[in-house]
Amino acid sequence: MAKSDKISNKKELSLEQREELLRALKTRFEKNMHRHKGLEWAKVQAKLDANTEKLWSLNEMERTGGEPDVVGYDEKKDEYIFYDCSAESPKGRRSVCYDREALESRKKHKPENNAIDMATAMGIELLTEEQYRALQKLENFDMKTSSWVQTPSDIRKLGGALFCDCRYGHVFVYHNGADSYYAARGFRGSLRV
Repeated sequence: MAKSDKISNKKELSLEQREELLRALKTRFEKNMHRHKGLEWAKVQAKLDANTEKLWSLNEMERTGGEPDVVGYDEKKDEYIFYDCSAESPKGRRSVCYDREALESRKKHKPENNAIDMATAMGIELLTEEQYRALQKLENFDMKTSSWVQTPSDIRKLGGALFCDCRYGHVFVYHNGADSYYAARGFRGSLRV
């Protein structure tokens, strides 16, 4: 992992970083209205301004190639929902196995990191299979790559983990050993603000 790919320990942004991130998020929001019909950027920005600690996590999503965007609004909790919306699995989060247990179980050729620890350090969660399928209803993602998704504990206890992709106009859910990793597999995250 290159130095710039490492997750920052400082969990606050400079004013310049904050402004740059907000500009990128606003531009993406306005270019992709089909992802959040009926939502207004001014309200999203007001929520971000009131929850500045979430900006650091969104910046980590952005910095690692996730291209976060609003995909929904939870009225009950009064939260905007962001998902990674990059066309392919985020480049800065590929070649990772599923979790720490899988990473430690590898005897040779260990990847540098794992999806669960990276997501936790970024302050986000891996998408669930259900969230992944909902994302794919907005447009097609992962047509050349794949993304780890949250794996049920009964599958994980047996050494497996789940990942998804989109091929032939359909979402596929697959399994692999949790310790596997590939240059074309990363993970997508979600964040509520």
